[in-house]
Amino acid sequence: MSEQRALAAVGALPHSVLRHGPVRSLEEAAAARGVSPAAVVKTLVVRRGAADYLFVLVPGDKQLSWPKLRAVLGVSRLSLPPADEALEATGYERGTITPFGSTTAWPVLADSAVVGQEITLGGGAHGVAVRLQADDAIAALDAQVADVTE
Repeated sequence: MSEQRALAAVGALPHSVLRHGPVRSLEEAAAARGVSPAAVVKTLVVRRGAADYLFVLVPGDKQLSWPKLRAVLGVSRLSLPPADEALEATGYERGTITPFGSTTAWPVLADSAVVGQEITLGGGAHGVAVRLQADDAIAALDAQVADVTE
């Protein structure tokens, strides 16, 4: 089960598990989790090349800046894979993706806006999230931090 894999991977980090019903928007997710939209951190799977991905953590109130991300990574081409490819690369369905417990430990890049914040991340299943300190997640995931949003 992907939820069990994700929650086991969070492990000993101080966190709480949030369970809520289906949500259809960022605003609904934030309300269901009792947090601001900025604290609902999206985990994007980005394709750098054939079978080469990374996770990008983006605060819910911001958008990924492709030019900034390409500059940070030093590449000229990046894309979001289709849902079936993201599932194959991570073991998680879109809407449940988290870097914790991914079937492959892809590199993680966190937007600098999350540093020092309490955030929520997907918990590996629909309606499940994990609330934790971004700095703890960044350290546990050995994530790179950079300004990649606008």
